[in-house]
Amino acid sequence: MPVMEYLERNAKLYGNEVALIELNPEEPDSRRKTWKEAELIEPNRFEPYRREITWSIFNEKANRFANMLIERGIKKGDKVAIIMYNCLEWLPIYFGILKTGAIAVPFNFRYDADEILYCAELAEVDVIVFGPAFIGRIEQHAERLSKGRLLIYVGDGCPLFAESYRELVADCSSASPEIEITDEDYGAIYFSSGTTGFPKAILHKHQSLTQAAQMEQKHHKTGRDDTFLCIPPLYHTGAKFHWMGSLVAGSKAVLLKGTKPKTILEAVSSERCTIVWLLVPWAQDILDMFDSGELDPKNYHLDQWRLMHIGAQPVPPSLIKRWKEYFPNHEYDTNYGLSESTGPGCVHLGVENIHKVGAIGIPGYRWECKIVNENNEIVKQGDVGELCVKGPGVMTCYYNNPEATAEVLKDGWLYTGDMAMQDKDGFYFLVDRKKDVIVSGGENIYPVQIEDFLRQNQKIKDVAVIGLSDRRLGEKTAAIIEIKDGMECTKEEIEEFCMGLPRYKRPKEIIFDEIPRNATGKIEKPALRKRYGADNLVAKEVTE
Repeated sequence: MPVMEYLERNAKLYGNEVALIELNPEEPDSRRKTWKEAELIEPNRFEPYRREITWSIFNEKANRFANMLIERGIKKGDKVAIIMYNCLEWLPIYFGILKTGAIAVPFNFRYDADEILYCAELAEVDVIVFGPAFIGRIEQHAERLSKGRLLIYVGDGCPLFAESYRELVADCSSASPEIEITDEDYGAIYFSSGTTGFPKAILHKHQSLTQAAQMEQKHHKTGRDDTFLCIPPLYHTGAKFHWMGSLVAGSKAVLLKGTKPKTILEAVSSERCTIVWLLVPWAQDILDMFDSGELDPKNYHLDQWRLMHIGAQPVPPSLIKRWKEYFPNHEYDTNYGLSESTGPGCVHLGVENIHKVGAIGIPGYRWECKIVNENNEIVKQGDVGELCVKGPGVMTCYYNNPEATAEVLKDGWLYTGDMAMQDKDGFYFLVDRKKDVIVSGGENIYPVQIEDFLRQNQKIKDVAVIGLSDRRLGEKTAAIIEIKDGMECTKEEIEEFCMGLPRYKRPKEIIFDEIPRNATGKIEKPALRKRYGADNLVAKEVTE
């Protein structure tokens, strides 16, 4: 059952009920373009930007977009990319793509112009839908991107190199396009990167999307009366598929712009949210402001909040212990997954297993897990090996990359590249990562990209980037730099040089030292992690 059928059902059964709310408490209503204008009209009566749509309108918008794409020649198997910030248009566009039988291809909104071009060509996309924040990035390669592709702009002031979303869909039919789609048809491509930092296009069938949606609803018992607060970006598999629990339940969700503690609490309070998915830094910030007295939970309407769950990075058990001191009645869950497994949930703790905080949990709904050694033999309980998962959410392949596919897909099992162990009770714990990806604040940071950039500095002989434990972010990037003989370099010089990197990729620590390499020339990052105390934060707490 493709997930679009849930949308059709909700439109019929709950058509007049609110499906989605877009909320930005830090910006004025769109009718008042600036804070100053808002204050002039009604002093001290600032109203946050807020929009909502019903299930019926949601479905109609998806149908209009689908019919427009079909009129423009888009058919089954074609690929439509989305690069936008969260907004009310995002999900109707996504579902409109699915309704045509085309493949939805969400782009990370952090991509720079070159990465957008690279991923568009890698996935062979036929259409790119983009928002106002991405005009400059698209324009840099507009000539190449527009060759054989339709560029659709969502927002005011459409650039000359694109076509306006509003004008394109204005006269399109709101009826379902009635394209026959099955679980075996291809539905989406998501992007991931290995230790090299080069994106791989992950192809999923509709079966994967449906599995993720049904699993989320089952894991968190999402019901008709729940309201889910969605803060992370919708290009992220975690955000979208956690929201799909609301789709299956036919319940309301809030798309919140802003991650400040006050912003989150005000949204939970004003919209009466019952389920909130947080990243570790956001939960940490909320607790820190409670501890300091800057915020008081008693000033908010939080009694209806029943579940807080975390994913995307290791979770310190001490954080959940502190959380329960403020919210003793909250259910808690953590989810493990990767884009190759349609996001979070192939392993999850389960709300009934809070006594096992520190573990990633047990196999999720319809999933199997095993841990193997280098000889592909299942290890004994308590021994460390590579975590493998199997289930209806496993990707079909890395698009146009059979070699990479063969490395991770074997007899239906997905080899995650993560090292884990299983305790005597059957719970899985992450121990380390084979991959060198740094997970900082829920975002993947790829060391090789930073290393390649730093090597352009004429004073640098060698460089290695590793992750160091960080209380708030989980991990922070550290650049260990070896300076060329006879040269001098300061930390300030490196920091200035790194201004050429996107903010989130800039190293948080600069360390001058020799770079150890083994006999084959590979950097010995385990030795660096040991030297600088970068052992996995969760692994430390699990063993204590």
